[in-house]
Amino acid sequence: MKTPTRFACAVWPLVLGLTLSGCARLVNLDPAEYANTPECANMIVRLPGIVAELPSRSVNAQSTAAYGEPVAVIIRCGLEKPGPTLLPCFTVDGVDWLRDDANDPQFIFTTFGLDPATEVIVDSTAVSGTAVLRDISRAVANQSAPVSECIDIVDALN
Repeated sequence: MKTPTRFACAVWPLVLGLTLSGCARLVNLDPAEYANTPECANMIVRLPGIVAELPSRSVNAQSTAAYGEPVAVIIRCGLEKPGPTLLPCFTVDGVDWLRDDANDPQFIFTTFGLDPATEVIVDSTAVSGTAVLRDISRAVANQSAPVSECIDIVDALN
């Protein structure tokens, strides 16, 4: 006959596991086309657990990350490297970023010069895009050596 103590000891880990897994809902994301590259793996494992004071979330797709409850930041590595563009380009901690504000207040930041590219989608009503990029730039810089860099429009026209 099982004693109540043995039963409690056997069931408690199962209950605890179900309770803890129920607290952190999985974020369903789509991987980028080149998500399985070593460069993306190199970057994703270096991302911090907290970005712009938002905790990381569990995700279901390779080379992706999400932060916040509700999600305010999505990171996807493995996109095709962008070519020349008229989007604003700026540097944060050694990483060049393009900024697409066409869906303001949702901003899309894409690395410029890294192959493959990394995309960061930020809900600017919840968090600062600059704060997010500062927190992840060290990890992103470890992805690969840049193959191109931002240049000023004046330089491009000369």
